[in-house]
Amino acid sequence: MIQPERIRALNDKPARDGRYVLYWMQAAQRVESNHALEYAIRSANDLGKPLVVFFGLTDDWPEANERHYYFMLEGLEIVRRDLETRGIQIVIRHKSPDSGAAETAKDAALVVVDAGHLRIQKKWRANAARRIDCPMYEVETNLIVPVEEASSKENFSAGTFRPRITKQLDRYLVPLSHTRLRVESLALKFSTFDIDDIDKVISKLDIDRSVPKTESFRGGTSEAKRRLHAFLRDKLDRFAELRNDPTADYVSHMSPYLHFGQISPLYIALKVLKSPGAGRDSYLEELIVRRELSHNFVYYNNDYDKFACLPPWALNTLTFHRRDKREYVYSLEQFERAQTHDSYWNAAQQEMVATGKMHGYMRMYWGKKILEWSRNPRTAFKTALYLNNKYELDGRDPNAFAGVAWCFGKHDRAWGERPVFGKIRYMNAAGLKRKFDADAYVEKARQLTERYP
Repeated sequence: MIQPERIRALNDKPARDGRYVLYWMQAAQRVESNHALEYAIRSANDLGKPLVVFFGLTDDWPEANERHYYFMLEGLEIVRRDLETRGIQIVIRHKSPDSGAAETAKDAALVVVDAGHLRIQKKWRANAARRIDCPMYEVETNLIVPVEEASSKENFSAGTFRPRITKQLDRYLVPLSHTRLRVESLALKFSTFDIDDIDKVISKLDIDRSVPKTESFRGGTSEAKRRLHAFLRDKLDRFAELRNDPTADYVSHMSPYLHFGQISPLYIALKVLKSPGAGRDSYLEELIVRRELSHNFVYYNNDYDKFACLPPWALNTLTFHRRDKREYVYSLEQFERAQTHDSYWNAAQQEMVATGKMHGYMRMYWGKKILEWSRNPRTAFKTALYLNNKYELDGRDPNAFAGVAWCFGKHDRAWGERPVFGKIRYMNAAGLKRKFDADAYVEKARQLTERYP
């Protein structure tokens, strides 16, 4: 089922008799459980047309580097193969996605695009919609509940967002059936950017090469599903109990795959609901309430990547304490090289640099300490966002922006006042030691650094 609320027109161009329907795939880089692809297939069948998929491979995604491109291209290889088995041709072009989509749509009868809520994604879709001379529709498929249906305004905490989205779940937590395309497009003639050899593709891109690919994670839907099924089988039952212990690794590692749209949150949620594990409710809270709250944040708050995104109480308390004396002050370079006095913080930074992913509980501690050890809160915010987006596979994402902002008071409440933090929630090393074997985590990070220097 594709709920009508998932679909919205991006222009008012009249219908025309083109050669094919075009699906501009960008945010949902998968074939399975993809409402935008399914809508495009059904539209193509209704018109008696073939379906062509377009993907724009840009060098200019903000803050992306070699690590992110490798992971994405590993997934795109799988997308191409999966589409071909369904008789659908994918056209990949090495250019700005909005320009490439407009050019590829010149002979299209209809264009469909998946939804994206970051500033650059909205800009691309608006630019293409103006240039394309046929109807263009956006379909939400990377959220379980479309962002405007979940709430009509920005929500300031999970407490206010949870009841709003929960009452929508019966309508949206339903499987998506797959339709067979009636007219194949494999014989249509298009020029395309060859991605057979990923190393060769990477060499042709004009991108930041300062961060190498990670050996800890491989991109693609099949790898995402493998990890998910192992998590459901072996770890979901104790997820609520052990999710905050980075030495136990009782997390699903779905965030990189969700970031690139290589797996559907709906697919994950339905699999979790069918699982007997005791951690179901805790996991669904993270996947649905917390994750979709972050999309609510970036959708309604245009300052999502700026210090100004914080709630007034947080801005006020941080501003009041901005000149408080810090026991330690580190530069961006010292943070990046994990050269602080705190072995636990250093281990978290090393884990992120080595693997492309930091354990979620440690990411909270990591962000709090950047606030504590920077010369002022604004500098701390910039540092945390820069490092997170540079090294994390799931950086540059609504969850990443919301997660960093949370360390500074976003989606939280005021706590007891203290120096430097003001009323922002405080974390310390003693708290880590109470929850898990923090020294074992340091050793784990050391081994990772040796394995992936």
